[in-house]
Parts: sequence; structure tokens; C-alpha cells
Amino acid sequence: MSQDEKRSQDFTETVLENGAHHGVAVPVPESLAKLSESEIAVIDAQATRKLDLLLMPALVVLYVLNFLDRNNLSTAKIGGLTVDLNMTTEQFATTVAVLFAGYISLQVPSNMVASRVSKPAVYICIMTALWGTVSACTGAVQSYAGLAICRTVLGFTEAAFFPGALYLLSTFYTRKQLALRTAILYSGSQLGNAFGGLFALAILELDGAHGIAGWRWLFIIEGAMTVGIAIIFSTFIPNKPKNMRWVTDLERDRLMYRLEFDRGQKDTSNEQTIGQAAMEAVTDPKVWIVCLALTLAWVASAVTNFFPLVVQSLGFNRTTTLGITAPPYIFSIICITINGWHSDKTRERAWHIIVPFIVCIIANVIAVSTLSVGGRYFAMMLMPASFYSAGMVLLSWVSTTVVGSNSKRAVALAIINAVSNTSNIWTSYIYTGAPRYTIAFSVNVAASFCVIVVVLILRRYLQHLNKRLDRGEDLGRSGPSEAQIEGGFRFAL
Repeated sequence: MSQDEKRSQDFTETVLENGAHHGVAVPVPESLAKLSESEIAVIDAQATRKLDLLLMPALVVLYVLNFLDRNNLSTAKIGGLTVDLNMTTEQFATTVAVLFAGYISLQVPSNMVASRVSKPAVYICIMTALWGTVSACTGAVQSYAGLAICRTVLGFTEAAFFPGALYLLSTFYTRKQLALRTAILYSGSQLGNAFGGLFALAILELDGAHGIAGWRWLFIIEGAMTVGIAIIFSTFIPNKPKNMRWVTDLERDRLMYRLEFDRGQKDTSNEQTIGQAAMEAVTDPKVWIVCLALTLAWVASAVTNFFPLVVQSLGFNRTTTLGITAPPYIFSIICITINGWHSDKTRERAWHIIVPFIVCIIANVIAVSTLSVGGRYFAMMLMPASFYSAGMVLLSWVSTTVVGSNSKRAVALAIINAVSNTSNIWTSYIYTGAPRYTIAFSVNVAASFCVIVVVLILRRYLQHLNKRLDRGEDLGRSGPSEAQIEGGFRFAL
């Protein structure tokens, strides 16, 4: 290839990825170098389509199962769990809280493992099968102590999934593709919330079958289903771009190149120890600012742990209560997807977080201000759509602001997800005082306001870093690589 042809190809790659000619950070593979812009676009679309079909549905289904197994406790309470086990209100709140104690404690070590094993997706499926086993065993508990132990162990086994799934997405998709895929991933939790109640209602009808209570069948069936699906998914889910099956060599080269181009370098995880990656993550100020914002966001979202009980406070029977919990989450899926898609399209993050949280404040004010069934149900329609739409953009913002190796990103995602979920421990105790739940909804309003403030601070900080990059200043280990800077890297705002 002549120098003119090479420069033309370099320019094509830059335009395809950045929309402007900023220079090329990594060399184009020989297999792609002679292809035209239209040919590369076709290969890129084919590779992305195959990746989406192989990875996204599997992760979404696993997240549905994750939420079914995690949140079936409230449904089990409606089915008589606390009566059969002779539990107090405080003891029930504790069984909700202890899951998150286990969930939080193993996230960072688990993501360190995921970033190092040759098959991270299979590792996630193995952990999924383990949590399914624990969930099924919960159906055999005979006391409050036994339930608390099972829920703690369930938290340990579930720790691998969500931060691991976020890490997996970040190893396959570019920065401009992540908000939508993160939104699609999180739609799994909303599907679990939307239809979990209806599915649980059908299982609770087995009450008394073979002498087993309906709420016990709930844990047994959902746990066994999780184990079976995890085993099936482990046979085909993609692990890494370089060894992904069902793509052509050209498509694999394109997947790997666009990731290297997006990061400005080949992944350097194998050149770092876990300790070095962890040190880079914990010393990056952006990690902790996003962490604070997400912690506050999950304070407001803790209502979902008690959603069937809050909806029940509207005065409906068990069947109606579990039925009307679905529409708020269906609406949430629509809002999450649209917000994530538009955030990727505009490459803007801050206002896609702020606007939903303004809606969240309005929803919580309505909820605490009235006992009208119509007004409170309208507020509950808005709640999941608002804080989850914003939360998904926040999570995708991590992968676009925390630059460096895959290992560093894995540790950063785990730290952020682990610390932010600590709010689920103490918020378990504020959902008292039904039907108004004054303390809980007031706390949600305050947390939502604080999210907006922190996001504005982060946006201002990233603007400051971009100005430093414009002046040619070195941002150190928390900044982009030299190759990324040459490629015109700027932090998304």
C-alpha cells in the first residue's frame, strides 16, 4: 500500500470512530487496511449485530434471574414467609439488609478474578449457577436465623454478576456504544421486577402442593430455573473479542481494532499486577465522584426492595398488588432504553442524569404528600423510570471517564458498584410507617437533590480536565494515554 493510500485509510478510521480527523492512535490491521470505507462499515455492522445477539440477550436473561432471586423475599412475605417463620418487622428488614452485606464485600475481588481469567463470561455463569443453588436451598429454611444465613450467602454468590457484566460489556463495546448497552442490560432487572410478581403469583398458587408452602416453592422453582439457564448460557456466551466464536476473521479483527482505537492502545492488563490496577483505580478522583453520585442514586432506588409492600399499602389484595407492580417497570424499561440511546447519540451524560432525577424528586414529593390511590400510583410509575434511567447513564459514564487497562476498569466498576450498594443496607430500615412512608420518601428527595449537585460537580471537573488536555498538559495516571491524546480524546460531559 502506498503512503497516500495508508493516509487515506488512517483518515477513514478516524472519521468512522470520532467523526473528525484527530489522528490515528493504533495501526490498522493488514486484513482491514485495503478495504474501502463502505466495506469496513458493512463488516462493522455485521460484527456488532452478531455481538449484540450473542451477548446482550444472555446478560439480560441472567439479570432477570438475578432480580427474581434477589427480590423474591418481599413477594414471599406476602405469601406468608414471616408468619410461618414467626419473624418480626425488624427481622425481615435484617434479612433484606444482610444480602447486601455479602453482595458488597466480594465485588472487588470477584471483578479482579473476572479481569484475569481466560473466560470471564463462563465465570459469571458459574457464579450464577451457585446463587441459583443457594436460592433453591432457601426454600428449606425453618427459622429466621436460617433465612438470614441463606440471604447472606446469596449476596456472596450474586456479587460476581452485575459488576462482572459491566466489565464484560466494556471489553466488547466502545465508549460511544456503552450507554445503550448498559441500559439494555439493566432492562433485565426491570423485566424481573415487572413480571417477577406475576410469575411469583402463579408459583404461590402451588401452596400446599406435596405439603410445601407456596413461598417455599417460590425459592425452589426460581433457583432451579437459574441453575439450568446458567449452564446453557455458559456454552455459547462470548468471553473475549479475540476468541469470540461465530464471527469471521475480518469481523474479529474489526472488533479488536475498534476497541484498541477507542482506547488508544492495546490492553495492558497482562503487563500490570492486580495491585497496580487497584492502585490506579483507587487514586483516580473520577472513580470516587461517580461512586458518590451512584450511592446517592441507589438511596432513592431502594424503594424497589419493598415495592410490592409499598404498592400493597394502596389497599389492594395480594393478586391485584402483584399485578399492578408490573406497569411501573415496563414504563421504566422504555425510559431506560430511550435515555441510554439518546445519551449515546448525543455523547452527553450529565443532563441525561439530572433531568430524570428532577422527575424523581417530583415523584417522591407526590408520594409523601398524598394518600390518594391515583396520585400515589402515578408517583410509583415515575420512580423506577427516573432513578434507573439516570443510574444506567451514570454506570456507562464510568467506562468513558475511567481510562486505562481492562484490569483498572474492572476494579473501578467493582468499587463503585460495591460502595454504592451500601445504601441498600441502611435504607432497609427506613421503609416503616405505612402507608405514608414519610421518612423513606423524604430521604429519597434529599438524596435525589444531592445526586444533581454531585453530577454538576463531576461535569465541571471533566470540563476542567478537557481544558488541560487542550493546553497539552499531562493528567498523569488518571488521564488518557499519549496515544489517546494524539487521537483527540476528550472526556464525555
